[in-house]
Amino acid sequence: MKEAMHPYESLSLSTVGMIVGLYLIVSHALMLAKPEQAKAFFKKLPRSYNAGVYAMAIGMIWFWLLVAPDLRGTFSWLGSLSMDLGEFNFLKKMLQIIVPVACVGLIMQVREFLFVRGLGVVALMAAAPILEAAYLKEPGSRVLLSLFAYVLLTKGMFWIGMPYTFRDAVTWATSNDSRWKGLSAGGLGYGLLILVLSFTAWRGF
Repeated sequence: MKEAMHPYESLSLSTVGMIVGLYLIVSHALMLAKPEQAKAFFKKLPRSYNAGVYAMAIGMIWFWLLVAPDLRGTFSWLGSLSMDLGEFNFLKKMLQIIVPVACVGLIMQVREFLFVRGLGVVALMAAAPILEAAYLKEPGSRVLLSLFAYVLLTKGMFWIGMPYTFRDAVTWATSNDSRWKGLSAGGLGYGLLILVLSFTAWRGF
């Protein structure tokens, strides 16, 4: 019997490109339009415990859904994102317990840079569907989406292991107005390029 397609495998390059493009456009447009408010917001984020609780919870719940048990009835939707881990499937039952325990433990005990660590987990989770959408698709320009995913993976690992790098990056970006405008404009331009490709070259993929 053929295995059902995982939801990630049904994502189109065009749809994921639209989502990523819009995210980059909106976030960087706000950074350009309201630079002082945006700078103040980013400076507060690394040590914001409340934001950290939400970021960590979102990241860990997303991770848990990838190893969720195969449920029946009302809660069957919880297992829709569960992935086949191949020879590591035996770890699923342990992870189903370890992940929520780790989530609660981190939220209760790790107050320092909790947001950055949680954001790192979210970044790692978000990279997977983006890479899946771009996998083996014909347009060579798909590499722009893959590049964004690899940036998320790299940043995510640093934010989890060395969360102070997020604070240092914010300090570097906000210390110079020209630098801030350049980074904001660059992100906006990248988002516009991805969005245009989503409606043109990537349409139908």
